[in-house]
Amino acid sequence: MKKSVKFSPEVRERAVRLVGECRASHPSQWAAIESIAAKIGCSAPTLHTWVSRHEIDTGQRPGVTTAEAQRVKELERENKELRRANEILKLASAFFAQAELDRRLKS
Repeated sequence: MKKSVKFSPEVRERAVRLVGECRASHPSQWAAIESIAAKIGCSAPTLHTWVSRHEIDTGQRPGVTTAEAQRVKELERENKELRRANEILKLASAFFAQAELDRRLKS
């Protein structure tokens, strides 16, 4: 199995910028992506993903920006934690209510 390579944010930004700069000298954006990808050592689909993400983040293409996706992820995590805490509180409340009933019946 092939090991995935992590590219630094600087390399990603440079590659995306190069695609934008070289776009005019190639017949299509994909041709520019293939050319730049070979030079930096990543696959063309990977670079295409980076370019698409950049276009979405800068508003050139519709979609959910990276910041919005991160915010949704944080809110979902917080929601999950709150649901778990709420469930614990419900169980504790039921336990103590039952204990109070048992104590009153014994008196």
